[in-house]
Amino acid sequence: MKGMINMDKNSKELLTATPLNIMVKLSIPAIIGMIVIGLYPLMDGIFAGQLLGQDAMTAVGVAMPFTYFNTGIATLIGVGSASVLSRAIGERNQNTIDKIMNNLLYWVILLSVIITIIGFLFSKQFLSMVGASGNILDLATRYLKIIFIGSLFVNFAQAANMVMRGEGLMKRAMIIMGIGAVINIILDPILMISMGDRGIEGAAIATITAQIIQAIITFYYFKYKSNTVKINKIIRETSIYKEVFSIGVSAMLMQVLTIIQQSLLYNQAFRYGEDEAGSIMAASLRILAFSFIPIWGMSQGLQPAIGANFGAKQYNRVKSIFKIFTIYSIVLAAIFWIPSIIFTKSLLSLFGLTGNSLINGVTSFRILYSAFILYGVMIMLLTFFQAIGDAKSAGRLVMLRQVIIFVPAMIILPMFFGLKAVWFTTPIIDILIVILGMLTYLKTIKKFN
Repeated sequence: MKGMINMDKNSKELLTATPLNIMVKLSIPAIIGMIVIGLYPLMDGIFAGQLLGQDAMTAVGVAMPFTYFNTGIATLIGVGSASVLSRAIGERNQNTIDKIMNNLLYWVILLSVIITIIGFLFSKQFLSMVGASGNILDLATRYLKIIFIGSLFVNFAQAANMVMRGEGLMKRAMIIMGIGAVINIILDPILMISMGDRGIEGAAIATITAQIIQAIITFYYFKYKSNTVKINKIIRETSIYKEVFSIGVSAMLMQVLTIIQQSLLYNQAFRYGEDEAGSIMAASLRILAFSFIPIWGMSQGLQPAIGANFGAKQYNRVKSIFKIFTIYSIVLAAIFWIPSIIFTKSLLSLFGLTGNSLINGVTSFRILYSAFILYGVMIMLLTFFQAIGDAKSAGRLVMLRQVIIFVPAMIILPMFFGLKAVWFTTPIIDILIVILGMLTYLKTIKKFN
């Protein structure tokens, strides 16, 4: 079968190429592709700040945590499906491969409809919870409602793209994402300016229009072009959906629990530093999120490599691949970390911050960003556990980072240290999670022997 021949070709590269070659081939297109994805919220924030003012930039920033409802659905289904696919490739299990996209489409449609209804009806209430008020609340509500209307297309485009990367087709995935990003960047200023007082809606329309086009292209590929992983029907595949969810849940938790994390960050920023701190937080989180995106892209290269070799029981290669990816993830983090620390003022000014907001923002951002150099290690650890099917370890680390340690620390520490604690709590927790993650990894690989 032609589909089986293509599967074997991908398998051979994943199972026999050197770890460094695997990283270069899989990660570079994935990194570029994920940077492209990161341009969506980044450009929305920059254009909003430059064209519509600081309130609009803050509104888009405050709305951003709630877009993780969609990202959570996409990663739940996409990461889980990609993990199952990669291991099926390693095991040469065509029966499982044939079920991947049918199951993905079923769950994307069902969960996206639920998210759209809830998000559209309760956008204002969600935003009020993080401390948004007045004009910022009004602008953010108008923006977020439109984003939720496009949930189905956003979730399918992102989840299916993860499956494409799980098959090892990083370049194709990158090109499709690139098309969407270019459309978004072109439409953003056009719609913001042409829609006048409704410019904030223009930013949202630009984003979902780009995602709709990306979703259409992706659907066409899996329906008519792919020889290995195809869409045949919309159905819940009972033999794989539980495994998809059990693996994807840790990735989903990291996205959805970001809602809790960032909502609390905004709430405490508004509480202890009012609108100025809220604006600084909005700009800072935009930069942090964009810097994080390439590392996430590298992890998309790690996932199929670890999954396929683990499925083939090549445990020494699993360890070697993880080591190479982790070392270079630190290098990648440094590429973003060092310039961001040096040119903080210039970066924050892109988002419309001026005067005292800009001056105070420099110190605040550098504190928040201080542990970013370790983010690569943290993400590679989470991806490793997801790829080998160890959802428990991945989920535990995510819960500790996003909720169990973070929430009480972010509530208690500002009581004693004030606004400064809003900025330094996150990096301290991230350092702790990296240490715990490495200890868990070392314990896990001992079992391989």
